[in-house]
Amino acid sequence: MNPLNRREFLKGSTALMSLASFGLLGMDFKDREGPLQVALIGTGWYGKSDLFRLIQVADVEVVGLCDVDSKQLAEAGRLVSTRQKSGKVPALYEDYKELLAKEKPEYVLVGTPDHWHALIAIDVLKSGAHLYLQKPISVDVIEGEAILAAARKYDRKVQIGTQRRSTPHLMQAKKEIIDSGKLGKISHAEVCCYYHMRNNSNPDVMPVPDNLNYDLWAGPAPMLPYRGILHRGWRAFMEYGNGIVGDMCVHMLDSVRWMLDLGWPIQVTSTGGIYVQKDSVANISDTQTALFEFDEMNVVWQHRTWGNPVDKDYPWAFKIYGENGMLAGSPMRADFYPEGRNNGEPIHYPVVLEKEQYPEDVTEKDIEIHAAPATRKQLKDWLQSIENDTLPVADVLEGHISTASCILANMSMELGGRPLRYNPKTMIVEGDEEATALLRRPYRDGYIHPEPDKI
Repeated sequence: MNPLNRREFLKGSTALMSLASFGLLGMDFKDREGPLQVALIGTGWYGKSDLFRLIQVADVEVVGLCDVDSKQLAEAGRLVSTRQKSGKVPALYEDYKELLAKEKPEYVLVGTPDHWHALIAIDVLKSGAHLYLQKPISVDVIEGEAILAAARKYDRKVQIGTQRRSTPHLMQAKKEIIDSGKLGKISHAEVCCYYHMRNNSNPDVMPVPDNLNYDLWAGPAPMLPYRGILHRGWRAFMEYGNGIVGDMCVHMLDSVRWMLDLGWPIQVTSTGGIYVQKDSVANISDTQTALFEFDEMNVVWQHRTWGNPVDKDYPWAFKIYGENGMLAGSPMRADFYPEGRNNGEPIHYPVVLEKEQYPEDVTEKDIEIHAAPATRKQLKDWLQSIENDTLPVADVLEGHISTASCILANMSMELGGRPLRYNPKTMIVEGDEEATALLRRPYRDGYIHPEPDKI
């Protein structure tokens, strides 16, 4: 056997062993023949990354890709053909509805900008496919309620891309520090992001490139003048997302909720704004603090897109405080710091990388290699939930609670920092008609906002 064939054989054997150990060979699936039929809607950075992780852990055939950028779409098709076993370029579509109708995928991954999540997710579920949806699940609270209603009505498994729940070192820390009771009574957590990730450019309005269907890209959201940064830098604009809170707090708040088994916050309050970086066309806050109040438990968020982090080892992180110590966690590490001599020694949990098992990770363009193991585990959990008819670890309800809580924080900031109490049963902000009106964003003409009771 020549070295190349031997390497491919070993790689294939390792993959088969890995799939077998997770019960993924022949998944869904005991009576089916052939690979799982998969599609990706939104072929940008993280959409492709999620799809490549799925190809690594399951026997799939990518039957369709969809994107409103024809150049990005063609490149994604080429890359997928080099990754999947069949070597085929998937069918390429500009309109996701056409993809769903013609290809009839069984499993769909959605990695579009946030403002498209709700309409696409609901249509995917109506088509009968199971769904892997990137976070945050929606740009307003009622969108999230509608996605949840669709998942339950059509009995499809929806996994949200809050993959901290599947991050190996955080799973270990949760088991050994939180679940064991090592922290004692827990009543406070801090979550933060101090990355300088806000787009602070100020480009001129420019022509839309021929490869981009900008009207379809904007979809139900306002179609702002095209400035180049919108296509790939859309997170700088509240019209298409929920700022740093919607992008980064959702991960860390969700981590704390998962660690501590927390449901809906009782009350959400937030203040902030554009305090420092005033020259950019970006309209998301550069400074924001939010308080999420639970029963005898407060979670405090802070972000600044300028200045120094509070803790250089944990610039994007959570810190959970108990009477016996503190657990800090991030995608890169976790640490237990005991309070006093009687509560043990510090414990460090390093990030788990899987370069040996998946050497292709090392050369993949733009990969977050530290997050790849977590995404693989999150996708495996999704497939296992389908096979076993159980809820996945980041079920749509959990994703909705974390997303909606962050949206409520932005609403509170917009309303001058007043506290908001959202009731998920009545779907109103109690005692606050002005805030209740903000639970639905207006849609652009030609698009209809989804309603939970009309799914």
